[in-house]
Amino acid sequence: MAAEHRMIEPFEGRQVREGVISYGVSSYGYDMRVASEFRIFTNVLNSIVDPKNFDPKSFVEWEGPVCVVPPNSFALARSVEYFRIPRDVMTICVGKSTYARCGLIVNVTPFEPEWEGFVTLEISNTTPLPARVYAKEGIAQVLFFKGDEMPEVSYKDKKGKYQGQQGVTLPRL
Repeated sequence: MAAEHRMIEPFEGRQVREGVISYGVSSYGYDMRVASEFRIFTNVLNSIVDPKNFDPKSFVEWEGPVCVVPPNSFALARSVEYFRIPRDVMTICVGKSTYARCGLIVNVTPFEPEWEGFVTLEISNTTPLPARVYAKEGIAQVLFFKGDEMPEVSYKDKKGKYQGQQGVTLPRL
């Protein structure tokens, strides 16, 4: 399906593991990678986190091969891969165990039928210590579910506000 629908670009058709946090095809899903652009949450300006009126000054932009997520904080990032979800497919995304064992939680909402774009990732550091995230390596596993029927309304049909997102995308109303 990945080749037929161009679901994942770039697509790694095997599990890459040697010397990196694994990515590529897994048993029943796909381990996506995190790109090298990050937005690290900061409380320097004492902004209020408000999804209806989000202040972009709440983040410091960072680009590089490693991102250090501050203790008890989080960073936003994006996937290396661009996803195109077919109309009869839905996904759930879960963090990789390597990061979970270090106290890093990756939160991603489901990819709805006919959603497409780079995935915005929320990486929470639940520990009292700074934590490293390695760009261009695995960050989360995407699990794909094919429906028996087509949905009445897809993400594309309802003109979802995150359709076709390109970079690290902040909350939109």
